[in-house]
Amino acid sequence: MALEVVRKEKQSSRSLVRDFSKRVRKSGILVRAKKKQHVIRKKSKQLKKRKALRKLEKVELFNKMKKLGIQK
Repeated sequence: MALEVVRKEKQSSRSLVRDFSKRVRKSGILVRAKKKQHVIRKKSKQLKKRKALRKLEKVELFNKMKKLGIQK
């Protein structure tokens, strides 16, 4: 999807650049490109399981320490 801005008669280069910038902003091309630039990969099942197990271990340790009176 290409944008084309035609220079009008007696139009300055600054004005032309301003018109182009305005069209790019309105089209939303730049926003889509920026979103696409930082795509985050989905985590694998193995990674999710490991994270869940670590979290469970941490909670168990916290509860154990709380029961002993070491942790508030």
